[in-house]
Amino acid sequence: MLDYKIYSKDNSKEYLVLLHGIGGNSNIFAKQLKFYKDHFNVITIHLPGHGKSFGIDKYGNAFSEQAVVEDIIATLDILKIERAHFIGVSLGSVMIHYLMKSHPDRVISAVLTGAITEFNFISKVLLFVGKMIKSITPHLWLYHLFAFIIMPKANHKQSRDTFIKEAKKMKREDFIGWFNIAHRVAKSYDLVPKLTDKIPKLYVSGSEDHLFLNNLKKDIKQDINASLKLIEKCGHVCNIEKYKEFNRITLDFLKGNRNHKVKPAKQIS
Repeated sequence: MLDYKIYSKDNSKEYLVLLHGIGGNSNIFAKQLKFYKDHFNVITIHLPGHGKSFGIDKYGNAFSEQAVVEDIIATLDILKIERAHFIGVSLGSVMIHYLMKSHPDRVISAVLTGAITEFNFISKVLLFVGKMIKSITPHLWLYHLFAFIIMPKANHKQSRDTFIKEAKKMKREDFIGWFNIAHRVAKSYDLVPKLTDKIPKLYVSGSEDHLFLNNLKKDIKQDINASLKLIEKCGHVCNIEKYKEFNRITLDFLKGNRNHKVKPAKQIS
């Protein structure tokens, strides 16, 4: 199972699962944990290659986003959690898209932060350059480059520094493995509006998330059960940069979408 940590366990509360971005870990949710655990049983899960979770070499040639989703579900099964709310940041939001498509019955509601539905021209150029130099460049140099292009402004510095700091704990082969499948991001959103039309979804993005925001706005127009909240003067990682506003917006949404039919939170026997 994947590495995880549970913050409080009260059968009168529903579960809230937090999924980090590439190079990150549960530390990126430091400003959310205390805030959320008064209302939910909060679980942070480390994706493969992050934290103390196994590396992607476990999958061999079968490494894929859907294979990771199955390990997320397996972890929840072992914890006897049938349904939960989910919050994902960047890569975490991509994984939630896959999870909602294949296991919609496991998701009560979803918050997708810094969500990526498509790459724009600049993003595609960045991926191409990364592909060309990944074999001759230390992966942390590549990560630094990505971090500065995705979060370039002075007010993005805390988010940028946090992710760079945490990425230093990641093995090169794990980072390269995730990088190698990054071009498939668009597939993560394919059919999401059709297959997840009964799942309440809140997209939270910074107004300065310049690589991904325009495509996100266009794509979610087709999803009648999705809404977008913009946080002004904020970049890609809203939960760090504008955490007070992020916490208020997301908690209001989560509390408004509690699964009243299953109270306390139903668990697998």
